Amino acid sequence: MLLPHAAATSGGGLETIGTPTLWAVTLGAVVALLALDFVLTRKPHAVSMKEAVGWSVFYVALPLTFGAWIWSQYGQGTGVEYLTGYLVEKSLSVDNLFVFMLLLTAFAVPKELQQRVLLYGIIGALVLRGIFIALGAAALNSFDAAFLVFGAILLITGIKLLKDALSDEEHEMDVDQIKSVRFVRRFMPVTKDYEGPRMFGRIDGKRALTPFALVTIAVLATDIVFAVDSVPAVYGITGDPYLVFATNAFALLGLRALYFVLEAALSKLVHLSFGLAAILFFIGAKLVLHWGHLTWPSVPEIPTVASLVVIVGILALTTATSLVASKRAEERAAQDEAAGSGSSEGRRDDAPVA
Repeated sequence: MLLPHAAATSGGGLETIGTPTLWAVTLGAVVALLALDFVLTRKPHAVSMKEAVGWSVFYVALPLTFGAWIWSQYGQGTGVEYLTGYLVEKSLSVDNLFVFMLLLTAFAVPKELQQRVLLYGIIGALVLRGIFIALGAAALNSFDAAFLVFGAILLITGIKLLKDALSDEEHEMDVDQIKSVRFVRRFMPVTKDYEGPRMFGRIDGKRALTPFALVTIAVLATDIVFAVDSVPAVYGITGDPYLVFATNAFALLGLRALYFVLEAALSKLVHLSFGLAAILFFIGAKLVLHWGHLTWPSVPEIPTVASLVVIVGILALTTATSLVASKRAEERAAQDEAAGSGSSEGRRDDAPVA
């Protein structure tokens, strides 16, 4: 029932390269990087583009270097699985960033506090995905139909993304309509103003949550939804729980810096949801075919290398069409503005002289 992968086994279950030593080193590195992020964000400040680009380059170079090591140590097959899984998770994380941007805007989070909110969101996402990865491994070890269930989850998510992409509704968030916010407000009052990165404040001498705590809770709630999507997606690429965790961790660690690099560009990726929906459809179909192959060996499977080519192609096409569409929209807006300005001037020129 294993996805193609040459590796040692752990506990008689899914094949994995994750020896206890490798797990310990990886978890230690993740904790160290999170601690470094806490040090960097301990003094609230607005993130400059130079700072954001520098850390983004670091957080892209690090997983790629690790991928080169995986390739050299465990062979091409494992290396391609890791790189494909990382690409999928990084792509899905950009969708996470778009939702984070909507939340930070809806809660009017001050610029100097945004990176700390994102950091808490990343930590929550890592914990939740660790839990989902363990549950997913247990499910895949227990019954082959888990591949079919995972495939169905991705297909349903892809349909939802496609519907959202085809909708003409504006992407806005009403804080008062967010379920997690409404639930928390039933039990605790919320202060009016931000008090730095403090979670608690006082109202008439009584303990209360701050808006910072509220937006953090909202971000953590969205992490649950994203974990449901992303973990099955990467299990569609590799059956190795260690690689699933490593790709998730590397994709998430760089989100804080990447947010500030892509903040302006996210609005230009108008076809992103179409691309992500196509990727989820593809990986969902791949999981269903894998289940079919386990049940009926004559059913074909999609090789990992082919998956990498398809995913890269979808992302490249989506980015290109998004940029073209955004440029055309900007040109039309400029033309409309110029036409409106010209007609206004014409009316002023033709106005009768008193």
